[in-house]
Amino acid sequence: MKILISGGAGFIGSAVVRSAISRGDTVINVDALKYSGNLKNLQKIKNNKNYIFEHADICNLKEMQRIIKEYEPDSVMHLAAESHVDRSIDGPEIFINTNVIGTFNLLEATKDYWFSIGKPKDFRFLHVSTDEVYGSLGPKGKFTEETPYNPRSPYSASKAASDHLVRSWGETFELPILITNCSNNYGEYQFPEKLIPTIIINALAGNSLPIYGNGENIRDWLFVDDHINALLLVLDKGTPGRTYNIGADNELTNLEIVKKICSILDNQYTRVTPYAELISFVEDRPGHDKRYSIDSTRIRSELGWKPHVSFSAGLEKTVQWYINNQNWWGPLQKIHSVKARLGSTK
Repeated sequence: MKILISGGAGFIGSAVVRSAISRGDTVINVDALKYSGNLKNLQKIKNNKNYIFEHADICNLKEMQRIIKEYEPDSVMHLAAESHVDRSIDGPEIFINTNVIGTFNLLEATKDYWFSIGKPKDFRFLHVSTDEVYGSLGPKGKFTEETPYNPRSPYSASKAASDHLVRSWGETFELPILITNCSNNYGEYQFPEKLIPTIIINALAGNSLPIYGNGENIRDWLFVDDHINALLLVLDKGTPGRTYNIGADNELTNLEIVKKICSILDNQYTRVTPYAELISFVEDRPGHDKRYSIDSTRIRSELGWKPHVSFSAGLEKTVQWYINNQNWWGPLQKIHSVKARLGSTK
């Protein structure tokens, strides 16, 4: 298959690119290389004959039209997005531009190309989204594909808008679309601003380990390799027009996550005091969703997907990767260091 992947230099995008190349697909990676896009994520495959990189922004419609027309992909997988909730609180505009207008541009360019080649039925446009579009859960229940949307941050609202655009292009223009909504990803190459890499890196430096509020917010965690397997399976076998929720049933509080990381590090390095003594509680994020939980029955029953990496094994592997790859995350900290608290309305 020849796949055009937007955002292929990011955390999840680069994992998809590496996996697709390894199975023999041709990949056209379209990435604007904003702060979290990093071509070092693709060092292992950069010289592969089936890999093509286009430095371009999905906010540029003419560039999207040119690239799709030039490379004639069999499918488009759309991952390019601004994705950090805290940054969306501080500066919502770029989230609207990239996640909404950028998605519109990619849909329009894809639709025009698909029309021009006779609307083949085996073409696919897969939009990769988030469980955050569904809002916040109470102590019980799970998000299903029928859960009403209730986004509560500028980030999740922009992703909800992009989901609706994709779905409408499928209904109105009959573009063969697919949508996935996944739980929180973790693993190697995750940009050091999300919870797990932030805690690992701060702990290694002996710095404070900040946790929002009381640390009782619950997330459903998914190892990135399991997510990638699901995405490629949906691309290959998903039913056009369908949404597939992807989760691994790993519900943990933020405090539990941090304590597990501290425990792993305690076993790796001798320290005068346990790493958990570095934990500090800071002002909570505005509108912080209480709990996410994914019901992934559909993708499991219809497509036969299931996660293969337990949370304990995945977290151990992730911590070890950050320990061994300071040459990857060290320069990113220097270039993109954030000295003030993000995501505060004060």
